[in-house]
Amino acid sequence: MYVPSHFSLSDVTDIHAFLRRHVFATIASEMAQTIAFAYAPIVFDAEPAPLGRVRFHLARANPLAEIADGSRVKLSIMGPHAYVSPDWYETPGLVPTWNYVAVEGSGSVKRLPAAGLRRLLSDLSAQEEAALAPKPPWTMGRVPRDRLESMLGAIVGFELPFDSLEGKAKLSQNRALEDAQGVIGRLEARGDAASMAVAAEMRKLYGQERG
Repeated sequence: MYVPSHFSLSDVTDIHAFLRRHVFATIASEMAQTIAFAYAPIVFDAEPAPLGRVRFHLARANPLAEIADGSRVKLSIMGPHAYVSPDWYETPGLVPTWNYVAVEGSGSVKRLPAAGLRRLLSDLSAQEEAALAPKPPWTMGRVPRDRLESMLGAIVGFELPFDSLEGKAKLSQNRALEDAQGVIGRLEARGDAASMAVAAEMRKLYGQERG
């Protein structure tokens, strides 16, 4: 990832918080002399320290699921992002850009054993069902055993302990404060979810969180 110093998201605690909020990843590795991609929800674990790990699963039929233990894997997660018009700045003569937050990590992947795969799926569903409260959480115990075993046989679980983890928050830090405030106001005026999420990240950066 290209990260100019003024856009660096360098606090590991902040990156970990991002990985808990944004849980759908692009996964990449080299296979058969080409770069293969896959897409999967993740569960983030803070251990092993200091960078932590993610766990994910892929369909067994996915070519990337054939990756061997110890293979190098990169993971990318895109957070909120939005177009920024130069008409929103106080300063004249500037050009359009895009504000966004993203995190990348890499490490040597390990295949999960059967028990680890079950734990991953249980943790993943619990993680997502918690956001649906007060609905009673769905659990794997509601799936008939034969069907569950068949479905488990069709997927492969992995863990990726990070040996590299970096983040980028491009949120108008290279612009004058009045320009950044103009961007926040116009993003909020647009009102769509993506624009509002970027505006919220900018307010947090500039200590202007809404109550």
